[in-house]
Amino acid sequence: MKKKILAALISGVMLITSLTACSGGTSSTPDSASSGATVSEETSSPTHSDVSAVESSADTSVDSSADTSSEESSEPVDIEPIPDDIAPLDFAKELMPGWNLGNQLEANSGGTPSETAWGNPTITEELIKAVKAAGFKTVRIPVSYLSKIGEDNTVDAEWLDRVAEVVDMCVNNGLYAIINMHGDGYHTITGGWLFCDADANEQDAITAKYKAVWEQIAERFKDYDCHLIFESMNEEFDGTYGAINNEAYENINVYNQIFVDTVRAAGGNNAKRFLLVPGWNTDINATTENETFKVPTDDAGRVMVSVHYYDPYDFTINEKAKGIIRWGIALKGQNKKTTWGDEDYVDGQFDKLSDKFISKGIPVIIGEYGTMDKSSFDERNTTYRAYWTEYINYAAAKRGIVTVLWDNGFNGVNGMGVFDRYSYEQTQPEIISAVTKGISDTDAPEAPTE
Repeated sequence: MKKKILAALISGVMLITSLTACSGGTSSTPDSASSGATVSEETSSPTHSDVSAVESSADTSVDSSADTSSEESSEPVDIEPIPDDIAPLDFAKELMPGWNLGNQLEANSGGTPSETAWGNPTITEELIKAVKAAGFKTVRIPVSYLSKIGEDNTVDAEWLDRVAEVVDMCVNNGLYAIINMHGDGYHTITGGWLFCDADANEQDAITAKYKAVWEQIAERFKDYDCHLIFESMNEEFDGTYGAINNEAYENINVYNQIFVDTVRAAGGNNAKRFLLVPGWNTDINATTENETFKVPTDDAGRVMVSVHYYDPYDFTINEKAKGIIRWGIALKGQNKKTTWGDEDYVDGQFDKLSDKFISKGIPVIIGEYGTMDKSSFDERNTTYRAYWTEYINYAAAKRGIVTVLWDNGFNGVNGMGVFDRYSYEQTQPEIISAVTKGISDTDAPEAPTE
């Protein structure tokens, strides 16, 4: 139901489209952590909801042999230690609010991951510092592997090193970081392979590959403390909307359990690392109401549940719905808003998460949420986007749900960027302010009515 958007500037064409345990040390990073435009036919009608860019058949990535490291990292800041015995829900409170480094390490060209393939520049520590200065505490770093996985299921060491460099930029500045396996399960991406709907005779190979990749990720980061969180996958489903394929859903449960077991067996700080798992397509209803979903067994008791929130679709991320630019029940009856998805709907959806998981001590993270900029169609759109954002954060924080704002790095019509990734300046200060205000609101924000 949600449409994936091109958000890259490609060849001049704008396509809208620690060696410490969890309680110790001043750095989460071990000394060895760092080392050195057209859309293809198969991806012309993407339908997944992370609001990231569609892969381009044009090779717009930088030379893979080029130096992708940023400037030399500054000295790590003093980092507050995380108690070994911290309760999961208390840990989750420390993560709020979060921000997505979207359309970077999950970007790819022709199935080859490259952080510049979708029009964003090389990631720098200055950007991460700007994100922290704006009040964010967690950076979610989507990562795709795709062709970086060799025929023997070995992950390219240089790619893992680059992931580690970006993680270091976050944790060495006192931020939490989330890394995942992002686009490997997309049916719309060349080289996708983590297909829950694949035939039963293919699942053994898929699970073996999945296990092997997570073994290597867990080994690479085993000495990082709990400032680093692993997320099993992103928006995993069969690529179709409507009735849920429960047989395929069972495979998602299998993947999630393999993920937990593999990380726990990897040693080091992985024994107590917090882990994040999604249900079907990170959909709230499919995760809370479909009894097929099972939270994986974890002796450490540190599994968290991931969902995404982009409702109502026509207001948030449907670039074709140019006339749907306002939001809120106070505007009931206006033709510039949808007939559903208002504040009462938000409350109902978040109550489902609270009742199903949080009431049982299982944290919930809304790993993606956000709205496209339609202010070119209505100057008041920014006001309503800010109100939606504030209400989402108010409603989430009230229930102890963590939010992580989606940012695809694109600023302009239908863009979802809130920072300029070249200058590091805030491009949507109203949205950022709405995030921080929403999590501290004691009462529901006042709705705009004009």
